[in-house]
Amino acid sequence: MGDVINLRQFRKAKERAAKEKAAKENRAKHGTTKAERSLTKASEEKEDAKLAGHRLTGEDDDREPA
Repeated sequence: MGDVINLRQFRKAKERAAKEKAAKENRAKHGTTKAERSLTKASEEKEDAKLAGHRLTGEDDDREPA
């Protein structure tokens, strides 16, 4: 025969596991320091500037597509 399981304890353990998972995700999302956030923002801006510098611009932009 199978093991006897207290359903109330099983339900509470399941809820605790779900809360812990949500807390872990929130810590990853919101748990950065101000220095880390500013470093991330600066690196993203640097990448955006680099991409913007590689964009093709010129007189061909005013023409309508064929």
